[in-house]
Amino acid sequence: MVTDKNGYMHLIEYLTEHLSLFENMPHSPNSISPSIIETIEEELGEQIINVCLQNSNLTFNQRNTIVREVDSILYDLEEILSTVVNNPISTEQLSFIKEFALLIKNLFDSEINSYNSQ
Repeated sequence: MVTDKNGYMHLIEYLTEHLSLFENMPHSPNSISPSIIETIEEELGEQIINVCLQNSNLTFNQRNTIVREVDSILYDLEEILSTVVNNPISTEQLSFIKEFALLIKNLFDSEINSYNSQ
């Protein structure tokens, strides 16, 4: 649906261009902040719920496809950020992840709109 599209590849490139946000961050095991991966899961989940709510005409199979795609995206993000996913999240990282999750939502919105206009 979206992970095989150029837009997704561009988003992964965008992430890799901003990896410095995730490097050299001190790891504080006593921090009460959520981890990077917890934040990614929460933000992506929120955006995908929005996609489904805004597109109530999606079939069960289409929703399942979206869930599988999000699982694939999470896997990619865990691979790219593997050395830092369990670190507490910083304010800068949170801002980036919110923006990234919104861009992922936009990919789904575009794909759904192009499918519906056929």
